[in-house]
Amino acid sequence: MGNKLKYYREKAGLTQQELAQKSTVSRNTISSLETQNNFNATYEVMNKIASALGYTVPTIFFNK
Repeated sequence: MGNKLKYYREKAGLTQQELAQKSTVSRNTISSLETQNNFNATYEVMNKIASALGYTVPTIFFNK
């Protein structure tokens, strides 16, 4: 999954913990997605994160 999660999180001025709280996703999941160690994220998890950042799932997780 070539994602830009870290880029968009930092662009929003959020720490991993702040994004975790805003999206109701664990910080560990966000960290894992940023380092691309987690390839099994559900659409629901990706949608929560994307919504918290104000973007769509494809923009953050699937654009190259």
